[in-house]
Amino acid sequence: MEVRFLRAEPAMAYPKGRLLAVRGGRLHVLAPDGWDPVGGPRPEGARPITRTEAEEWCRYEGVDPEVLNTVPGPA
Repeated sequence: MEVRFLRAEPAMAYPKGRLLAVRGGRLHVLAPDGWDPVGGPRPEGARPITRTEAEEWCRYEGVDPEVLNTVPGPA
């Protein structure tokens, strides 16, 4: 199942924005302990990014890019 990545607008705690992922129509945000589901629509200002950009975001934030392979699918 395809995964699409997005980056939310920058915030003080996340100067490069938060990493979001959509798989099977379900939106998730990357939290310190893994992917958390997000209810509701995509956050305003979130923009699509490529897998390569998501990997760069992970490296910048000190997160193993392997986490991109663990986005949960729909229940």
